[in-house]
Amino acid sequence: MSQTLTPSEHRVLAAIDMDGLIAYLKDLVAIPSLGGTPEENRAQEHVAAQLALIGLEVDRWQIDLAAVQAHPACSWEVPREAALGVMGTLPGVGGGPSLLLNGHVDVVPAGDGASWRFPPWQATVENGRIYGRGALDMKAGLSCAIFAVKAIRDAGVQLRGDLCIQSVVGEEDGGLGTLASLLRGHRADAAIIIEPTELRVAPAQAGAHNFRITVRGMAAHGCVREEGVSAIEKFVAIQYALLELERTRNARDTGPLFMHYELPNSICIGTVRAGGWPSSVPDTLVAEGRYGIAVGEDPLAARHELEAAVARAAADDPWLRDHPPVVEWWGGIFDPAAIPVDHPIVTELANALTDATGAPAILNGMTYGSDMRLLVNEGHIPTVLFGPGDIRRAHCPDEYVDIADLRAVTRTLALTALRFCGLV
Repeated sequence: MSQTLTPSEHRVLAAIDMDGLIAYLKDLVAIPSLGGTPEENRAQEHVAAQLALIGLEVDRWQIDLAAVQAHPACSWEVPREAALGVMGTLPGVGGGPSLLLNGHVDVVPAGDGASWRFPPWQATVENGRIYGRGALDMKAGLSCAIFAVKAIRDAGVQLRGDLCIQSVVGEEDGGLGTLASLLRGHRADAAIIIEPTELRVAPAQAGAHNFRITVRGMAAHGCVREEGVSAIEKFVAIQYALLELERTRNARDTGPLFMHYELPNSICIGTVRAGGWPSSVPDTLVAEGRYGIAVGEDPLAARHELEAAVARAAADDPWLRDHPPVVEWWGGIFDPAAIPVDHPIVTELANALTDATGAPAILNGMTYGSDMRLLVNEGHIPTVLFGPGDIRRAHCPDEYVDIADLRAVTRTLALTALRFCGLV
């Protein structure tokens, strides 16, 4: 329910430094913080310095990678020799619930630079948008969190509960950084992950598990290809089986938060590698992809469903029946997660969004994986996704975020923190 802004809330909103936020976001985008590179940790150092600059108590530590990777909830794809954890806290005076704002600094590769209109590692402002790799996913959300907390500090407002910013590495390949922060003991009464949600409040996210399928054929010289067995040709039946499985799974009722998606739980083959020589019949094909898992679905049962679909397709082919494809589960593992739609963090965030923007809040589930699964399932922290921009613009050339979204999210986060943590 919308409410009249208090004098303290007006003061905090007036203290939001949008020029400073945009300048800071541009600085962050200029750091090519690919997972597993030294720049990933350099971005963390940059965030830690900014958190200290705005007056937060900063916990900065070298992550014990071996200990984190030994945890059963850990998944990763990118090797790392070192990783940095960063947590900033604006302490409350006591007597109020604590709130955690989570964001990641790691980004995915930019790909072919020729596909970009704007330089991926140089933030460009044009037509009310900021372009650059990571501008949307999710350095924008992290910057909004930092400047929302800065506005509270600058306005001289004191909170009852602690307000924390959790800056993490490794989200894109499984969530190593957030898990490390949980293992360090960082907790809160609720959390907001500032991923791109199109300004929608998301109390649920679908899951996504990485899989690998290896198909064996038989090599032969290309001039007598009929004497070999092409692993590429044998994979075609597997691909059709996966498409049929995708149709079957997405025809099921996924609930009101996901009903507007055509494929809330998609199956995507992202890479295919086969053969080693143009004039040789390829004897091996390796396909890797992501497998969408619905909220409330048992991930192990979902995996068995894919394995069974591959096995059925193989059983219909004499060669594959004798040389069955191998299915492996590897890399990023994002289990689904959800909290009740009437949880206080959901209602406070939704009301704050309406008061900050004048627009009614829309509740949706998100179909991508995120660190919500760790905060909810492992940390037992009620968590909601909410942030600037459209996920469709992530992981592609000319990634961008609208400046209007930055303003809306920063205002909303500030109001949510004031109301959820409580004022002195």
